[in-house]
Amino acid sequence: MNKKILRNVLIFIFVLILADQAFKIYIKTNFLLGEEVNVLGNWFRLCFVENIGMAFGLHLKGAVGKYILSIFRLIVAGLIFWYLLKIIKEKKHSLFIFSIAMIFAGALGNILDSAFYGMIFEESYIYGSGAEPAAIFPANGGYAGFLQGKVVDMLYFPIIEGHYPSWFPFNAGEEFIFFRPVFNLSDSYISIAVVIILVFQRKIFGKQK
Repeated sequence: MNKKILRNVLIFIFVLILADQAFKIYIKTNFLLGEEVNVLGNWFRLCFVENIGMAFGLHLKGAVGKYILSIFRLIVAGLIFWYLLKIIKEKKHSLFIFSIAMIFAGALGNILDSAFYGMIFEESYIYGSGAEPAAIFPANGGYAGFLQGKVVDMLYFPIIEGHYPSWFPFNAGEEFIFFRPVFNLSDSYISIAVVIILVFQRKIFGKQK
């Protein structure tokens, strides 16, 4: 195995996770749930929400469901890391290696929230309730146990806002927002990596049937 590439990949993963966690900790300790701050006009905002499950709010009900989901995430992250080591050993294209490293960093970043945030943070309350932002390492302990934490999301890009036409076959007259989901840096790592692999697939894999 190329030790230099492995070292660079591990440093790359560490920097990505550090940025992700630093941003999440800042949001968690300075924002209340639902609080928004415009960054670039109305189309790029910081909006603090917490996700108890997977992407786009999908989740399994109850504490048991949360444990199942968290364990599933750990298994998937382990498989991704195994595959990352495999392609480093096989000396695959560096663009592919670092893309898979981004996917692993994204998966691990959200796992850290789920595993530890419930133990080290106070509960966050809704904006306008008069409460203070959550403290880290509170004297009375966190809001949940191991693997029961919530994932912190904050990046919101409502680029297009309007309403569906009255003649539309579904959601007629209702509010329309693109892009509605709120996400975090870990989510963006995964999305960016997938786009890189798709765009540069010929460079990465060569001309194959």
